[in-house]
Amino acid sequence: MLRSLPLRGTARPAARRGDGRVRAGGARDGAARDGGALDGGARDGGARGGGALDGGGVPTSSGPSGSPAAPGPFGRFRAVLVALGALAYSVWLLELPLATGLDPVQSYVSELAATDQPLGALFRTADLVAGLLLLAAALPALVAARRRFWAAAGWAALALFGAATAADSRLPLSCAPTADTACQAREDAGLVPFTHAAHAVSSGLAMAGAVTAVVALTVAARRYGWWPPLARTGPVLVVLELAATAWTLVAVAAFEAGRGHWALGAGQRAQLLLVAVWLLLLAWSLRAARTAPGPRP
Repeated sequence: MLRSLPLRGTARPAARRGDGRVRAGGARDGAARDGGALDGGARDGGARGGGALDGGGVPTSSGPSGSPAAPGPFGRFRAVLVALGALAYSVWLLELPLATGLDPVQSYVSELAATDQPLGALFRTADLVAGLLLLAAALPALVAARRRFWAAAGWAALALFGAATAADSRLPLSCAPTADTACQAREDAGLVPFTHAAHAVSSGLAMAGAVTAVVALTVAARRYGWWPPLARTGPVLVVLELAATAWTLVAVAAFEAGRGHWALGAGQRAQLLLVAVWLLLLAWSLRAARTAPGPRP
C-alpha cells in the first residue's frame, strides 16, 4: 500500500505532462491555423494593394489583373504639367475675342503665329510652352511604362507631340496663305522661306503624335484598368478626334488641289480643341489616380 502511493503520484504528473504536450501541440496547431489566416490576409492585402493606381499612370509592379501598383511620387506633378500644357495649347482660342484678321472657318491655326501677324509672337510662345510642358510630362512616364505596350506607345506619342509642337513654334510661317493670295502664290512658286516646308513636317508630326497618344493612352486606360475617367470618356473623344482629323486631312487636300477651303479652319480647330479636352481629361485621370485610396509606397 505504501509503495503503491508514489506510483500513483508519479503517474499523475506524467499524465499532466502528457496533457501539456497535447495542449501545446493544439496551441501550435492553432498558431499554424492563425498564421495561415494571417498569411492569407497578407496575401489578400497584397492582392488588393496590387490593384492601386499609379499616380503617373505607369506600373511599378502588377498583380494578376494587370493593374498598376502603388502610386508613384510624381503623379500629381505630372497631372499639373499635362493640364498646363493643355491650357497653353489652347491659347489660339483668344482669336475669338481678339481681332486677328483671319477667318477661323477657313484659315490654318498656324497662320495665327505667322511672322507677319500682329499677335504671332504670343501664339508662338504659347506653342513653345505647351510643347515643353507636355514633353516634360511624357518622358518620365515613358521610361517607367516601357513594359506596357499601349502605355509606352501613348507616352512616346505624347512626347513626340510635345517636341514637334515646340519645334513648330520655332519654324513659323512667314505669311498666311489662306488669307493672302500673294502669299499663296509665293508658296506655290517656292518663293517662301524654308520654314514653310519645315513647318508642314513638324505640324504633321505633332498631329500624328497627338492622335496616336489619344488612341493609345485611352486603350491603355481600358486594357490595364487605369485612370477610370479616361477609360469611361476617352473612347468618345477618340471617335470625335478621328472624325475631326479625317475632316482636316480632306480639307487640306482640297485646298492644296485648288478646290476651295472646305471649312479647313473649322475642322482643324475642332481637332485641336478635342486634343486639349482629352489632355485635360488625362490630367484629371492622373490626379484621380494619385488621390485614390490604396497603399502608398
